[in-house]
Amino acid sequence: MVKVIKTTEINGIVKQSLPNTMFRVELSDKRLILTTLTGKMRRNYVRIFPGDRVKVEMTPYDEQRGRIIYKY
Repeated sequence: MVKVIKTTEINGIVKQSLPNTMFRVELSDKRLILTTLTGKMRRNYVRIFPGDRVKVEMTPYDEQRGRIIYKY
């Protein structure tokens, strides 16, 4: 049996680009979290720069990390 984890999606702005496709993102509720790119975005060579608006997916288990799933 597979457990389904409820994820939340929230908008944010990329504040800093870090090594290994990691980014510091400020969410719409003013929190700063550490994010990485999803595999789909890595495969398609989507470029992310500081100042870009993105959609971040987060799990309820770790509120300090997330995945960038969409670039506006």
